[in-house]
Amino acid sequence: MKSAGAAALIALTAALGLASSAAAATADDCAGGPSQTKLTVQVTGVRAARGEMAVTLYPDDAKRFLAPHQKMARVRAVAQAPTTTACFWLPAPGYYAVSVYHDENANRDFDRTILGLPAEGFAFSNNPPTPTALPSFKSARFKAGDGETRIAVKLKYLK
Repeated sequence: MKSAGAAALIALTAALGLASSAAAATADDCAGGPSQTKLTVQVTGVRAARGEMAVTLYPDDAKRFLAPHQKMARVRAVAQAPTTTACFWLPAPGYYAVSVYHDENANRDFDRTILGLPAEGFAFSNNPPTPTALPSFKSARFKAGDGETRIAVKLKYLK
């Protein structure tokens, strides 16, 4: 792997592993207060029903995407294979982005290999390619409309 690619994947692991304390949630629990706008995230490609799925929601602001302490909300759902579902009540229709990681050992940390690469599955809204770098906010941004918006993300496991 080229050194620039390795550095980008290490940055990816750091961004996804931003620590946050959140209560474990089931698929029936939505983060936020009930509103007219709901986001349901289906995480596919889950290889094992163990640990938690950390699903993080970001507002329509590129500077806040994957930045420390800049999320809108995070749901930790019990991992279910092959698909895990999480949901959020949104303040209003608009543009948002989502990042996900499979916390298989439920240690509330995005684990890395000795080389600093992701040791747990990860994904982003719109499933942008991440061969050597974090996705841009623009590539992960999606529109949530009135009522319920459903998106699907597919986990990638490097290990």
